[in-house]
Amino acid sequence: MKPWPQLKYDDWADTAQTLHMWTQVLGKIQMAKAPPVNHWWHVTLHVSSRGLATAAIPSGTGTFEIVLDFAGHRLRIDTTEGDGRDFALRPMTVADFYQRVMTALGELGLSVEINTTPSEVAEPIPFEQDMKHRSYDPEAAARFWRVLVDSCHVFSRFRSDFLGKVSPVHFFWGAMDLAITRFSGREAPLHPGAPGLPLPVVREAYSHEVCSAGFWPGGNGFDAAFYVYAYPEPAGFAEARVKPAEAFYSSDLREFLLPYEAVRTSASPGDTLMDFLQSTYDAAADLGKWDRAALERKK
Repeated sequence: MKPWPQLKYDDWADTAQTLHMWTQVLGKIQMAKAPPVNHWWHVTLHVSSRGLATAAIPSGTGTFEIVLDFAGHRLRIDTTEGDGRDFALRPMTVADFYQRVMTALGELGLSVEINTTPSEVAEPIPFEQDMKHRSYDPEAAARFWRVLVDSCHVFSRFRSDFLGKVSPVHFFWGAMDLAITRFSGREAPLHPGAPGLPLPVVREAYSHEVCSAGFWPGGNGFDAAFYVYAYPEPAGFAEARVKPAEAFYSSDLREFLLPYEAVRTSASPGDTLMDFLQSTYDAAADLGKWDRAALERKK
């Protein structure tokens, strides 16, 4: 598949919503077993050469990992003992997917208990009861993964210039977004909270000042887009002039947005995205009076 494929949300909404729930199953398994890391980094998935994957999850004296393989369209579980299980990704309910994953873990001797209620979604349906979400379009899933791969390349280059504390490029399954976060090094004011998340979770995630960027595939009336926000948002951030021309500030979401389509159709998508990441970070860091000389690699 060529880089930067088309990804109109309405064209694959049913599959996107099903995949969202499937990724939550994997994420909650990792959350239940992995040692806690600051800002909930221990729960995230990562973009792999085949799809989306957990980290190597500790279990006994070994580890296991789970991969949603969007190249071969299978779910795979592999252990350090050389054992594994897999099954085909095809149209199936979330309840069926959840049962298949938990059965495979049990067959491998991996005991895992999770909270089966989805996070950060309106009207959540417990996984074992979810008969609503059941779509899987292999071509759409592969396009989504390809966009994550392309975005990850640019995010990783953007990450490399920062000497301060910076997150991995990772996939948050709660909101279904690929993200990277830079930190000023200063503590932040207590966060007022966010819909769908317990207040202690939000406050730990935003305990320090951040400028966060990411890719979101869309939903709730929005199409796929890249975003950047700052917390706390410095005065004047919403009015900052950023690149490219298609980028704009959403007062509802309190973040800058750049439609994915504007990136995909530009002469150089990678450079267009990098301009967005750099110009919005420049605005956040300058207006927020970050110590840029100490935080950034000299070029």
